[in-house]
Amino acid sequence: MGKTTILRELEKEAKGAGFQTAFLDFEQPMALAEFNRSPQEIISRIESLGQVVLIDELQYLPNASKILKAVFDSGAGVKFICSGSSSLEIHKHLKESLAGRRLLFRIYPLQYSELKAHRGNFALNHYLRYGGMPGLALVDDEARKRELLSEFLSAYILKDIKSLVKEENIRAFNHLLYLLAGRQGSVISIHSLANEVGLSTKAVSRYCDLLEETFVNFRVFSYSQNLGNELKKSCKCYLYDLGIRNALLKDFSPLESRPDKGAILETFVFLRLQSGLAPNEEIKFWRTKDGDEVDFIFLRDRKPFPIEVKGRLASLEIPKGMKRFLSRYPRTRSALVLSENLTGAVRQEETLVRFATLESFDRGEGGLSNLLASAA
Repeated sequence: MGKTTILRELEKEAKGAGFQTAFLDFEQPMALAEFNRSPQEIISRIESLGQVVLIDELQYLPNASKILKAVFDSGAGVKFICSGSSSLEIHKHLKESLAGRRLLFRIYPLQYSELKAHRGNFALNHYLRYGGMPGLALVDDEARKRELLSEFLSAYILKDIKSLVKEENIRAFNHLLYLLAGRQGSVISIHSLANEVGLSTKAVSRYCDLLEETFVNFRVFSYSQNLGNELKKSCKCYLYDLGIRNALLKDFSPLESRPDKGAILETFVFLRLQSGLAPNEEIKFWRTKDGDEVDFIFLRDRKPFPIEVKGRLASLEIPKGMKRFLSRYPRTRSALVLSENLTGAVRQEETLVRFATLESFDRGEGGLSNLLASAA
């Protein structure tokens, strides 16, 4: 739903700039039937369509990457703007054959600040319950929102995953999704997950790779500089949207009544970080065998910036786990504590620890930009 809307808007922009455009939706059988021809005939047909050709659901076109490559290399001057499934097979195929000829954009769910700018008086609590899937943006009825989220889940299993998972393992795969949702933000063991879902460790590891390649689940690994007491091979997982997670758990309760409130707030911050990652940035977490922990270690050019996520705070006090991290890594110059209510700054020796609200962080105010600037 989101990809098609973006393509239509880009079509308007191209037409407004004076380009001749064509829009092809290959999810429609009639549109696809027109291209049931030889590759050379398809190439000639596409070259005749216009200067900018927009293709929705590219994966349904046989030999799609070879055809696009041929048109690109022919010098015809046709520019393509394409959308496609997040299927693992599709991405690998395009990556191999269109290297150096494409720009890839990943479409994430809407952020809270984007929805609030569009809807006006839009509560953060509501976003934490229903997430940011584009198809829900204009829906006010909460029952309908829950129905749509369930439909999105079914569509993912039926369309993007079913062909990549053995039929007899679909139930186990669904169980794995449920376990990942329930343990979001917690350190997980692939071995224990395998025991619970009744699959081999190798199969569960493959499914986790599949979820990551289709941008449904993100793994975060531990940060360590080889200090003996730090965890080195553990990971945490975060599903790509809070509404999807709540649909898996079948729990849309308000935030204040949730026992997993901490995991929800932590996920909110992670998704904001993840959507803006640059090639020289990555996200990790820190935990020791003694239980000291920092929710996220944001790395830029391999320099660590610890980030801790809290609910409501009574004072500007540096969390215990962050204090321990800063003691172990005294060259850290900047850190960030995010909460529902407090702003300010304090120091631990040479480190400036900023406090910012979750909402200001999501808007890009007083959060990550200042965290990095103060360490420059």
